[in-house]
Amino acid sequence: MQAKRQSPQVELFSIPLERIINQKHPLRQLADIIDWSSFDESFGKCYSPGQGRPAKPTRLMVGLHYLKHTFNLSDEEVVKRWVENPYWQYFCGMKSFTHKFPIEPSLMTKWRNRIKSEGLEKLFEETIQAGLKTGAVKRRSLRKLNVDTTVQEKAISYPTDAKLYDRMREHLVKLSKGHGVELRQNYNRKSKQSLLMRGRYSHARQMKRARKEQKKVKNYLGRVIRDIERKISSDEFLTDKFSDILALANRLYVQKRNDKQKLYSIHAPEVECISKGKVHKHYEFGCKVSVVTTSRDNFIVGIHALHGTPYDGHTLDDAISQAERLCNFKASEVYVDRGYRGHNYTGSATIHIVCKGMKKLKRSLRRWLKRRSAIEPVIGHVKNDGRLGLNYLKGVEGDLVNALLAGSGYNMRKILAGLLFCLFYRWQIQTTAFKSYYYCFPIIIKI
Repeated sequence: MQAKRQSPQVELFSIPLERIINQKHPLRQLADIIDWSSFDESFGKCYSPGQGRPAKPTRLMVGLHYLKHTFNLSDEEVVKRWVENPYWQYFCGMKSFTHKFPIEPSLMTKWRNRIKSEGLEKLFEETIQAGLKTGAVKRRSLRKLNVDTTVQEKAISYPTDAKLYDRMREHLVKLSKGHGVELRQNYNRKSKQSLLMRGRYSHARQMKRARKEQKKVKNYLGRVIRDIERKISSDEFLTDKFSDILALANRLYVQKRNDKQKLYSIHAPEVECISKGKVHKHYEFGCKVSVVTTSRDNFIVGIHALHGTPYDGHTLDDAISQAERLCNFKASEVYVDRGYRGHNYTGSATIHIVCKGMKKLKRSLRRWLKRRSAIEPVIGHVKNDGRLGLNYLKGVEGDLVNALLAGSGYNMRKILAGLLFCLFYRWQIQTTAFKSYYYCFPIIIKI
């Protein structure tokens, strides 16, 4: 995982990146602040030396994931832009400018699957340490925290019963054709026709006819399921190959409108339906995410994806524990909304719940309770600018990974903005001082 040692001999026809980039650029400063050697120690156990193709340097893979979620790019886009940007190459540990793609974009997916969420939590932890070093978050700010939950939506189409029945039938027919199972009838033409008519009847508000067409699509699915079960009952190999997809198909076929743990997507069965009471979006399909920020600096110190649609109050203990573990600091006060009433937190911090009658409270406490709503724009920025709004990663592990990387990207943007502000402020002071000296120079000459 470690990069090869660089020879002290300078290449004849290449110029080191340090000589052509601005030494005060925020990304260059941040590259020197991050402790890259800690990633080698944490991720080294995931690799076996001397077996297979040599792995890419850890700093390159970590840097690409930081850049991806900092600038809200896909795997393909971040690799393409990396070739054009010398600051990105220096950030990832390159010594001289490179004109070739560093990796294949698919390697980023393989690396995430190998490191998993436990390892990627190290990337999020390092952004907190970098924030403390640069002053983007103060140590005293860790005493007061804001906690809230949001929904991380999955990249799936809006689920309807008729569409799910037809997609499941297509999956079964395709798998049967691949394994040589001859069906009595695949219903490709009839099912699509009924699905089309169901949509037209619904648009015309002829719901009785629409339900009739939906029933046809469901019947076609049931016939295909029973036909496959008859054909593979005597073959153990085929039974094993069809077991997972048939389990999902039967689960979809028997589920009712008011059932719990319903199936909303075939390729992402872990998706849950969550209602947050939003006027513009009644239902969201994905999973809950708990977010912990500092009340003063709006810096994310804890983020974790949650499955099973837990009650907000039952997630508070894990959220605060994660933040204290990553920051190596004990919180003294935590501010939450009324969704956390009846919480399960048993730690030493004091939990303040926003409620009516705040005028009776102390002025200082009332001020911090009003600051609790500052976590809302933080969540908005993470969802719109950090890829938390729509998750493309697969499975439950993909939800955990995307949440951690989205939090890392938000912290990186905040650190870079702070470094850029310091650079601009320093330049403004120098310019002002030069102007003062320039205007005073004639007076000095006269004297």
